[in-house]
Amino acid sequence: MEECLFCKIINREIKSDIVFESDNILMFKDISPEAPVHILAVPKKHIASILEIDKLDCELIKELLEAISSTAQKLELDKEGFRIVTNTGSGAGQSVNHLHFHILGKRKFNWPPG
Repeated sequence: MEECLFCKIINREIKSDIVFESDNILMFKDISPEAPVHILAVPKKHIASILEIDKLDCELIKELLEAISSTAQKLELDKEGFRIVTNTGSGAGQSVNHLHFHILGKRKFNWPPG
């Protein structure tokens, strides 16, 4: 966990452009955006991936989804649609082993995603 990039961002060891913060959640702009709006939503508690869902309680899951929803609405992503993605494992593109959700918006998306 000492080497976790997102834990360092949460602990303010690495600067980030924060768009939302609560006691349990941090949301910040991705440094390599794949869309005009590309935000990462992370629980402050270190959880490697969705496979460790047992480390999350229902309240934290609810708070995380509410933060994503309210931030998407504040950024007016709800007007034309947006995408929420979480990658699990390196084969799926997870490059930081800390559970995170990508919120992508303000561009047209294709299906299937890739």
